[in-house]
Amino acid sequence: MGRPRRRVNSTFGRVTRVASSVGRAFGRIWRRSLQLRVVVSTLVLSFVVIVILVFVLISQITDRLLDVKLAAATEEVERARISVERDLTSSDGNMSVQNRLRQTRSLLTDRDVDTSDSSGTVGTFDTVLLVPGTEDDGSDSGVGPISEIPDNLRDMVEGGQVAYQYTSISNASGGSEPALVVGTPTNASVPGLELYLVFPLTSEQNTVDLVRGTLVTGGVVLLGLLAAIAWLVSRQVVLPVRSASRIAVRFADGRLKERMPVRGEDDMARLAMSFNDMAESLSKQITHLEEFGGLQRQFTSDVSHELRTPLTTVRMASDVLYEGRDELDPVRKRSVELLDKELDRFETLLNELLEISRHDAGMAELAAERMDMAIPIDGALATVSHLAEETGTELVLDLPTEPVIAEIDPRRVERILRNLLANAIDHGERSPVVLTMRSDGDAVAITVRDHGIGLRPGEEKLVFNRFWRSDPSRFRRSGGTGLGLAISIEDARLHQGRLEAWGEPGNGASFRLTLPLVRGHKVLGSPLPLKPVGGGLGRQSPARTAPKPVAGPELGADDTPASAPQNSPASQNPPATQSTSMPQNPSGPHGPTVPQRSNGGGGNGAG
Repeated sequence: MGRPRRRVNSTFGRVTRVASSVGRAFGRIWRRSLQLRVVVSTLVLSFVVIVILVFVLISQITDRLLDVKLAAATEEVERARISVERDLTSSDGNMSVQNRLRQTRSLLTDRDVDTSDSSGTVGTFDTVLLVPGTEDDGSDSGVGPISEIPDNLRDMVEGGQVAYQYTSISNASGGSEPALVVGTPTNASVPGLELYLVFPLTSEQNTVDLVRGTLVTGGVVLLGLLAAIAWLVSRQVVLPVRSASRIAVRFADGRLKERMPVRGEDDMARLAMSFNDMAESLSKQITHLEEFGGLQRQFTSDVSHELRTPLTTVRMASDVLYEGRDELDPVRKRSVELLDKELDRFETLLNELLEISRHDAGMAELAAERMDMAIPIDGALATVSHLAEETGTELVLDLPTEPVIAEIDPRRVERILRNLLANAIDHGERSPVVLTMRSDGDAVAITVRDHGIGLRPGEEKLVFNRFWRSDPSRFRRSGGTGLGLAISIEDARLHQGRLEAWGEPGNGASFRLTLPLVRGHKVLGSPLPLKPVGGGLGRQSPARTAPKPVAGPELGADDTPASAPQNSPASQNPPATQSTSMPQNPSGPHGPTVPQRSNGGGGNGAG
């Protein structure tokens, strides 16, 4: 019993899967093909109209045939009643009632055969002569197919009415066929005699079947013709649209010389001319913008390179002055320190301008290698640790216990994290900054969450614009250049990853970096939600474990130069979430410089 049931379930499952796949395939074709939708819609509407038309025509024809049959049958039953009364009156009175009825029925049948042969209106019929309750046992007596007479019709005739009813009777082959039965009371010499005529409707049924078959066949042929017409008509409209779509795709791919052919003067011709005018205008605008963009990028690159030579000279002179600052009076000493700090910021701006110009020109290259994601995280933490110490900001790590290995460019990933952390510290209002990392089989995600002033609606997109600031009057402790997040999102895209922002006014902000574990793979989802669940760590969240030692790797040539502070050794605990303590900032010849809150993006959307 179990095996047949499993076989039935398996067969049903296969049929369901096949039907589901066919339905999905048809759904895809239906969504993509305007011509198919036009043809199918035309067929469906035409089918509904044809079905209604066939139903109405068949009903009208059937009613008309039955009305003609009923009128002829009523006339015939009246003639038969008169004939029966006359024949019974002239019959031998010594005969039994049953014999007299047989004789009368025989005479009536012979006479009706001659009448039907001459007129052909009524057709053949059968006669029933019935006398209710005349037998000794109280049963009815009569001649003809008495069993074919419906009881309710007999009741009406016994009440003195001429009545009719449509019913089914048995035919010679043992089946049934429709018939019309008309009954009438008589005034014959046999008391209570009732006359019934049974008219088979075989001829009318054949006529209706013929009409129905003809209409159905004609409807099917008409549907086919309508489908062909709809296909041809829709094709005349769809072909130019498809041509415009193909040309638009090629135009979007950079083939700016593509144009639609113009044929005739109809609506499609006007569409083609309008499309060509639009394409010509766009082509000119794109060409102008490309020329302008090229000049702008060339200008930025040239200026950056030209400024680097005098900057190097000024830097060398500044270093000499900075090293001997202790021998100067306090005013000159302070001036030398400010000069050195601003030179650091100017050099950072030049580096970022060069980097963004490489991205604009499509010359940025990804030096990917397999490594633990903790390495760029440690490097970013080492760079911003002194900034967190100065602002009293606690950095909290929530990392997996197992290493997360990914194919990344460590310099670019560290720069992204460094910018996100610096922005969060800059705008976190001294609340804890939480860095969380999770991974799945396809991607790794890192979020940087602060609880500062937050982002207003719409600023989560603006925050990645160059030099954008939510509040230009706000003081930036990190002294950012306004390009950090613009470079960061380009670095993320270079990895085929995503960098996204979320924020609410007064509830802080969260930035999520999602990168593929394998270079070249497309990121479809993220292991971490962009919007924090449950609000993350609150403002008063204490450190949960001992701090984790942070070591900063050597920075690349294009990164913000910084003297990474040395971290005091600390024990590392197995739990994933931990707080990093802020080490003392060692003094160096230039002091530590961290990547600033680029383009105002970051923790809370301020500049």
